[in-house]
Amino acid sequence: MTDFHLPALPQRITLAGGCFWCLDAAYRPLRGVLRVECGYSNGTTLHPSYREVCTGQTGHAEVIRLDFDPDVLSLDTVLDVFFALHDPTTLNRQGNDIGTQYRSGIYTHDAAQLATVQAFVQRLRDQALFADPIVTEIAPESNYSPAEPEHQDYFTRHPYQGYCAMVIAPKVEKLRRQYAALLRAQGV
Repeated sequence: MTDFHLPALPQRITLAGGCFWCLDAAYRPLRGVLRVECGYSNGTTLHPSYREVCTGQTGHAEVIRLDFDPDVLSLDTVLDVFFALHDPTTLNRQGNDIGTQYRSGIYTHDAAQLATVQAFVQRLRDQALFADPIVTEIAPESNYSPAEPEHQDYFTRHPYQGYCAMVIAPKVEKLRRQYAALLRAQGV
């Protein structure tokens, strides 16, 4: 009898680490990423607009919903990249982006994933890798809505726009240097 390996089912996780354009741009080039969608999560307003979320009154975080192949890109690697790309120690802030919509958050899709994320973050805390305490919100995803079409793959479509050039481009370059082995081949 021949051993064979059934492919793993795709996994989904929802990540908030400041402006969703940054995370979207960072995760798209990684091998094993099947889909990235910018959206709004874990707030109270049903189907909020970008304008509403930017007020900070909806309770939503700007997020990406990330679908990935765990046979190619592990959840631990997804989380490594996440914690390398943003500051998980600033409450409701990433750089000049200030408000609850810019909080650090990991929103899970089942109990096993929640336990894995909690254990991962506890390891980071135990290792004291950050000078300040990690304030990343960890919770099941709730009240998710996709962002408007103009927010999807924003960096690719507007690389020279001011925010993209000054904020996103350096994060993408950091990813390319630090995680070069995870990148898809050019043109893929």
